[in-house]
Amino acid sequence: MKQHLNTLFVSLEDSYLRKDGAAVAIKHDGKTKLRVPLHNLEGIVVFSWNSTVSASLMRACGEAGVTLSFHSPHGKFMSSSYGGISGNILLRREQYRQADNPAASLAIAQNMIAAKLHNTRTILQRSARDNGTKYPEKAHQLQQAVDALKNRVSATRHVTNLESLRGVEGDAAASYFAVFNQMITGDGTTFHIKGRSKRPPLDYTNALLSFAYALLGHDCRSACESCGLDPQSGFLHLPRPGRASLALDLMEEFRPILADRLVLSLINRKQITEADFKRQESGAIHLRDDSRKIVLQAWQERKQDQILHPFLDENITIGLLPQIQARLLARYLRGDIDAYPAYLIK
Repeated sequence: MKQHLNTLFVSLEDSYLRKDGAAVAIKHDGKTKLRVPLHNLEGIVVFSWNSTVSASLMRACGEAGVTLSFHSPHGKFMSSSYGGISGNILLRREQYRQADNPAASLAIAQNMIAAKLHNTRTILQRSARDNGTKYPEKAHQLQQAVDALKNRVSATRHVTNLESLRGVEGDAAASYFAVFNQMITGDGTTFHIKGRSKRPPLDYTNALLSFAYALLGHDCRSACESCGLDPQSGFLHLPRPGRASLALDLMEEFRPILADRLVLSLINRKQITEADFKRQESGAIHLRDDSRKIVLQAWQERKQDQILHPFLDENITIGLLPQIQARLLARYLRGDIDAYPAYLIK
């Protein structure tokens, strides 16, 4: 259980949340694990299948304007309860205003894409360093990509419209996936890719990437829902019926550090092999049902890793990053902070 940005996150299974005077008490196995004054909170987020909340606490949260949201242990949004909806509608109206304003959208999207490219460079740098001794040629190619991405990070600050920003991001993605194979250790080519293929994935690594991005997308959409943002209304990705554009925006800065690193780890540690996939007549490649469990387990383990959030200057689990960043975005839209502080890995 952790508090971030005046939000209480509860991930303890079978816990019981109840009102205890003017506070929230979290009990487990008959013992009180934590007690937090209700007036200190903006929201309570529960990650559990079996945790329960008392009716008196739900009523108190509604009266105090504290949003109470429920998620699966994997982060999928299930439901939420809150009192008056004036706070949410005001936040969403501001979100829509800024989404309709090209200059305002560009300011937010620039920070997101600059962070994505910075995080991508960091992943490439680490791989180049790790490959340096055994695979010097791979390390050299990775370092060249690192140098190229440095210029593109700078370019994100000088674009004047969203279309140009998308162009910079697209060029950077092409450069990144051109050297993706160099981050795969060993001498075999089983998991090598020829660029990104999505619908459908046409090789093993792209199948893994698509599945990991789907998991990340669920977490980012849940984060938007739980703090009152509309996941359909984004700033970088254009709105389309049924498309969670804001969730796609939010996940950009996390793709390399959450999804890509997970995929590379599964491949390089040989936790996933060629036998874990099936090929359809159309040429599409997908993970087998049992093999998805391996990825899901690794995903959950990855989300438990501890990191220092540079803006909060606080240790958090990496799985909370979408929740934290969605709340920072909401604070920016409400005018509480001067700019959206996208997440930068160190």
